[in-house]
Order: sequence, then structure tokens, then C-alpha cells
Amino acid sequence: MAIAATAIANTLIPIPDPEVLARQLSGKLLIDGTLTPAISGKTFPVVNPATGKPIAEAALGEKSDVDAAVASAAKAQIGWAKLTARQRGKAIADCGKLLSEHVEELGRLIALETGKALRTESRVEANVLADVFVFYGGLGSELKGETVPFNNDMLTVTVREPIGVVGAIIPWNVPMMLMALKIAPAMVAGNSVVVKSAEEAPLAVLRTCEIMNQVLPPGVFNILSGYGPECGAPLVAHPNVGKVAFTGSVDTGKIVYKTAAEKLITVTLELGGKSPMIVMPDADVERAVAGAIVGMRFTRQGQSCTAASRIFVHEKVHDEFVTKLKAQVDAMKMGDPLDEQTDIGTIISRQQYEKVSSYIKLGEETPGATAHECSTMPTDPRLKDGLFVRPVIFTGITNASRVAREEIFGPVTCVIKWRDYEEVIDAANDSEYGLAATVWTRDLKTALDATRRLQAGFVQVNQNIVVQPGLSYGGVKQSGLGKEATLEAMLDHFTQKKTIIFNIA
Repeated sequence: MAIAATAIANTLIPIPDPEVLARQLSGKLLIDGTLTPAISGKTFPVVNPATGKPIAEAALGEKSDVDAAVASAAKAQIGWAKLTARQRGKAIADCGKLLSEHVEELGRLIALETGKALRTESRVEANVLADVFVFYGGLGSELKGETVPFNNDMLTVTVREPIGVVGAIIPWNVPMMLMALKIAPAMVAGNSVVVKSAEEAPLAVLRTCEIMNQVLPPGVFNILSGYGPECGAPLVAHPNVGKVAFTGSVDTGKIVYKTAAEKLITVTLELGGKSPMIVMPDADVERAVAGAIVGMRFTRQGQSCTAASRIFVHEKVHDEFVTKLKAQVDAMKMGDPLDEQTDIGTIISRQQYEKVSSYIKLGEETPGATAHECSTMPTDPRLKDGLFVRPVIFTGITNASRVAREEIFGPVTCVIKWRDYEEVIDAANDSEYGLAATVWTRDLKTALDATRRLQAGFVQVNQNIVVQPGLSYGGVKQSGLGKEATLEAMLDHFTQKKTIIFNIA
């Protein structure tokens, strides 16, 4: 099996115009190292959410395409697994280096198809994409087994072996990064992968696959686009797929889990969240407000499962916090996602726009609630049909409200006033979700106690950073199963442990 041995030959010239690139990728899947139309020839439209206009057609993958992709992956995996772990790691790191040459191109393409602002979101994601592959590429040498002191007359060892073909189903909010967190460790561990992209955002991940296939042997990384029932479900159910990694809604995650259980294969599920942010009376309010803006992912229109959508603020600093938060969000500019001056882009789709709007209306109709609308709608006539939603900060809403309990996945947060410490810890935990949480305080004892008691998989104090390579990421309760982004995630989720005993007596 041939892989790039020395310098990487970047035969794909970065294309700065995302509309040109979108048309170039139109109607294609990538199977066995080659861009190809769906077997049926069917396509579906990809729409720019900032204008409402189609920018490309995506290939409509179905079961026959899944079968072809999995067959290619299964064949390629045999040779890929025979390479040393360091060879695979070098190839994955080389992919990361190559992707770093395409950051601007990928950032502009993801901004075009998702409506995420280029400067504040999309370019950042493209940089993280490259970094994840470089990070995991360096972990190839850590695929180690153990020696076991079982019997002095026997040599007992364990080894880590790949599972085979990994199926990955990714969402539309940060598709490149969340894809990388699945496929980079899977491939370094010796597996091949078949990815099913989100139907709303199939283009940038397809371009990523095309770029990486300059380095990888054909069939190691394949990507399909299509809808869940026709494309995602056959991938999960395929008899030659030995592992599934999924990010998406709780309801779909449960369907994936049930299907995988029929085959007795493992799954990694990163699902929803309704993440609490607790601001103590001694907190640095300015710092907490800045953390709320980052944590709510306002620049991503709140389309994040870790969004700080329940902000519990002590009554002592509540009014000051709300005033400063609104002022800072008011100062953020909504507009063309490809404009360098834009802070906030659009909602991803008409369906999501209607969902978010319905929750805002529900909140406005809640007795005692006040909706603080922030920022201003863009005035550019080219954007008149764009899916723009003004960020909303609700006050006067209780933790029992649907707006505070259900995942909205939009620029909507609830600032809830509290007085009693025990009650606010209980309220923060009173959720079916348990993905992320933050605590804002100057008191170390309070911070230690709160972080110990909060039921979440990713807890921070006095900061609200996003997922980073090297930091274990994943939730509890209805937020999912398994962790991502670390060496342990690669070992636990993408390898099988084998025990070998040599009788030397």
C-alpha cells in the first residue's frame, strides 16, 4: 500500500471563490479515492442560508452507494492496517499539513453553505480541522499494549488492533471539526472510514476528503451525502461496519444505538445539551459576560450543543450582568457571512429557523418573561431572504419553562436569577442533558464544590472555551455515550484489545 513518503504533492490548487468551488463539487460523492456521482444520478439542492439561493447540487447517496463505499473501505483497510502505527500517523499528520494550505478556501466554503460568519467562526473551524489531524497524527506511537504478570512461565501481553470499517455520521453546525474528531483517531488506529455528511452542509467536508485523498490510499477515507433514512441508516446497519460514531439529535442517536445493538457493535454518541452557566455573587462580572458571549456561541447563532443557554446569575449581580450582556451582544454585527466585518451570520435552514422562531414566540408569551432582542437585522437587500434571527436574552423565565429545558439550537438564552446556592446547583442539574457547564467565582472552595456536584462531562471555571484537541469531550445522561478528542478516545473507541499468552515452560 503506497502512501506519501516524503514531500506532499498538493495537486489541488486552493480555490478562493466558494461559489466556484461549490459548483465544482456539485453532484459528487467520494468513493475509493475518486469523485463520483451517486449510482442513481439523483441530487438535492444545497442552499446558501444568507440569500436563500441554491449554490450547488449534492449527490443523493442511497443504499447502493453505501454498499460501494463500505466495500472500498473494507478492501483498503486490510493494507492500511498492515502499515505501522507511525506510518499511519505520519500520513494523517501530512493530511493536516496539507489542509492548513486550504484554510481560507475551506473557511469560505463552510461560510457559504452554513451561514456561519467567516471571521468569527468558519475560518476558525478550518484551522482547528487541520490541527486535529496533526494532533492525532502524533499519537500513532501510543497504540501500545501491555505486559501482564499472569504466570512466570508464560509471557502474557495485550495488543491494540483496529476494528475495521468505521461509519461516521456528522452534523451541520461544525461539520469539519466534528468529522475530524471521529475519523482522525479511527484512521491512525488502523481503521478505514465512511462518512455520511449532513444534508445541509455536504460541501466543505467533501472538499476536505478530496484534499486528504492526495495523501491517503484510495478507500481509506470515503464520504457520502444524502438523507438519514436512505443513506445514514444503511451505513449504520451495514454488516461490514464495525463501529459507528455519531453526532446529532438525541432522537436520532437513539435510533443509531438501537440499530448498532442489533449487530452488537459499539457506538460513540455526542448528542444534545442545555448547558448551565452559574455566576456566583463574587464573580468578575465583566469576565463572566465575556464568557457568556463565547459560551452561548452567539457568533454561531447559538447553534452549538454546548451553548450556555441557561445562565444562572445571583441576584446580587443579576441586573448588572444582563445590562452588560445585552450591550455587548447589541454591538455585534449581523450580516453577510463572507464579510470580514460580520460577527453573526445566519441560521442553517428554513426548518431550523422556524423552530428557533417558535421558541422565541413561546418565551415571549410566557407570563413574567421579558425578551431582550439584541443586535440589528442586516439591511443589505441581497440578504433580504436570509435566515437571520436577532439574538434573544430572556429574563423572568424559570428553569421549569420549555424555553429553559428544551434544546433550541439557536441564539436564545435564559438568564435566571437565583439566591440559594443549594437550589442553583439542583436547578443546574435538573435537566435531561449533561454535556457542559461552567462556574464563575473567585472562591476556590466554591469552585471545587460546584464542579464536583455538577452533572456534566465538560466543566470549566471562569472560562468557556470550545472543544480542543487533547481535552476529553463528551456528556452524561441524554447528552451521549463516550468521549472524543483525546488519546484515550482513540484507544477506547477505535481499537479492540486482544490478549496473547505464550507458554514458554
